[in-house]
Amino acid sequence: MGSGIAQVSAQAGWEVVLRDVTDEALRRGTDGIRASYDKFVAKGRMEAADAEAALARITATTELEAAADADVVVEAVFEKLEVKHEIFRALDKLVKDGAILASNTSAIPITKIAAVTERPEAVVGTHFFSPVPMMGLCELVRGYKTGDETLATAREFAESTGKTCIVVNRDVAGFVTTRLISALVVEAARLYESGVASAEDIDLACKLGFGHAMGPLATADLTGVDILLHATSNIYTESQDEKFAPPELMRRMVDAGDIGRKSGQGFYTH
Repeated sequence: MGSGIAQVSAQAGWEVVLRDVTDEALRRGTDGIRASYDKFVAKGRMEAADAEAALARITATTELEAAADADVVVEAVFEKLEVKHEIFRALDKLVKDGAILASNTSAIPITKIAAVTERPEAVVGTHFFSPVPMMGLCELVRGYKTGDETLATAREFAESTGKTCIVVNRDVAGFVTTRLISALVVEAARLYESGVASAEDIDLACKLGFGHAMGPLATADLTGVDILLHATSNIYTESQDEKFAPPELMRRMVDAGDIGRKSGQGFYTH
């Protein structure tokens, strides 16, 4: 997700610092960005000179201190509150006054993330969707203390990258989109787990019956069963609403490494 956000930001003209914890991770990220730009050029969606200029605007580093002068910092680490707290504590001490601190979380309340900073009014949710270069939505999430100026700056940034924004005005776990897809995926997984219907038929019902472009179980494989398990677990922990309690099947799939397209096996074989 981080490299995708970096890609669309650089393409929009922003000077980007892409930070990861290892050189290997950075190489994967920058190689992925270059490959994506190459596809856009091959399809006539981008000029080769523009792709090279966008790549030149991306600086890759393992040093968090490189974010010190940024106007907008977007965190896209793993969906664990403890990990996000570690990053936001460091950023709070590091970045300049007036910068906004954004989280790409899909399920964790922004207020909980902002609580470890001295500037909760400058913390906002910017939930991009994967794959970032292809998906048109960005979900902006207002924490309990997020300021109007912060929200406006986040919208300006997201819209500059070509995204259409929706605003979540009340900081509930899972926001709008993750709550909707989590409830659908959980119920679809329960139907499949209990033998009511095959994965193919459950997805086909959603595609032909509701006009969905992709069924919920195929979506789980695309997003990552592990990612959705964490998201639904976070929402369930926060809300105690049983419709978000992930079924045992999803837990065992993650235990076994069957997490979707990235592993070659999920609800489908890839």
